[in-house]
Amino acid sequence: MHLLMRLIFRLCGVVALCLAAAIAWIAVDTHRSIDVSVTATAARVGQHLEALFWQRLVWRGGMMKNTILPMPVWQSLATQSIISPGICVKLTPVQQESGTLCSQVEAVGEAPPAWFVAAYTGILGAHKPAERPLTLRDRSAGVITVSVQPEAALRLAWQRLSALLGIALAMAGGIAFLAALMIGYALMPARAIIDGLRQLQHGNLAWRLPHFRTGEFNHIAEAVNQLADNLATTRATRQALMTRLFQVQEDERRTIARDLHDEFGQCLTATAALAAIIERRTREDFPEVASDAARIAQVQKRMMLSLRSTLKRLRSQNIEEIGLEASLRQLITDHTDQGRLGTVFRVEFSGHIADLPTHVATDVYRIAQECITNAVKHGKPSEVHLRLERSQKHEDVIALTVEDDGAGDADGPDRHTGYGILGIKERLEPYGGSLTLRPSARGMHVAAVIPLDAAMLPA
Repeated sequence: MHLLMRLIFRLCGVVALCLAAAIAWIAVDTHRSIDVSVTATAARVGQHLEALFWQRLVWRGGMMKNTILPMPVWQSLATQSIISPGICVKLTPVQQESGTLCSQVEAVGEAPPAWFVAAYTGILGAHKPAERPLTLRDRSAGVITVSVQPEAALRLAWQRLSALLGIALAMAGGIAFLAALMIGYALMPARAIIDGLRQLQHGNLAWRLPHFRTGEFNHIAEAVNQLADNLATTRATRQALMTRLFQVQEDERRTIARDLHDEFGQCLTATAALAAIIERRTREDFPEVASDAARIAQVQKRMMLSLRSTLKRLRSQNIEEIGLEASLRQLITDHTDQGRLGTVFRVEFSGHIADLPTHVATDVYRIAQECITNAVKHGKPSEVHLRLERSQKHEDVIALTVEDDGAGDADGPDRHTGYGILGIKERLEPYGGSLTLRPSARGMHVAAVIPLDAAMLPA
């Protein structure tokens, strides 16, 4: 999951938690406000009835024999006007019937849904009534009981909660939306950083991240840019070392080839001469010795053929002297001469190849040599087609293609040759080249591409 979505989900969770807390606080405050309204109503009604009581007492009308309590008319519009909506007032005089006066429930608001009724009453419970004496001077005169009607309490709570809940939901939604926009804007540099890291992953070490306003992202960008600089320096050093390594390798191969030709070749030639002399002198008197000498001469011929083949592979056909095209033709000729399996080799050239630098021509020759060796050794083809093309249309590149019909697979060369394909990739890396292995119609297709803009620079 993306970081932005994770943060938005967490933000929504926090908003939902805060909204739930706000709803709970509103519900508790509503419940408390109803209790406060009951208490306030009890105080107002008590003062009003006490005033009526003392007024009637002063007038001395309606005095009874057994009590000093007058019988004022208290269930009037004046009393009802001071009773809060949804509240009932019950007056219980001493030795007289009690009376009740309630305000209208319908004026409170709409009836709440059943789920709200169950939740509100289940969590907060019922409201307690408020009681007070009719008069503080004579507490035995009677009791005033003020209570809220259950339906009215629910309507009051639902009216207040629904109104405040709508405002809270609108505010929560707005806060969540604006916060999501701000988080998305704040995380925009993360996408640029990811794109930069992908550029580094694909080998584009020239990519650099811009300066960000956020300090944390700017530190990350500086670290990534420094990493790119270090990777570029390391790659340049590695490429220079690899180029130098291949040059030393070619020099060493020429030295070994010269030593083999001068020392080992002369020894083989002397061995052949001695074997011929021994065979000629012992032919009549010692035929067994002559036969052994003849076998030594045969072994010497095979060793000489093997030595010549090794010298050809080591010396890269003197590219400095005869050029890349002639060296590749000679390579094809050598494989044709050794083609004991009846493989036909074809070669094709296109573009200006003669002016390639020596180090580029040598690497191209070695890559072609490895590709042909793999095709013959692992694919058992009847035909191998080598094509070398230099194109200067869009950019100056040289492309080497080797295709065979040996029914090989793209994974075969890496599994069987060990370091062969790895060696090709190492030769291409200093030039920023690419290697492609894929199945062809009947066998394998290997393509190596070298950009010559950097390769034409002196090694």
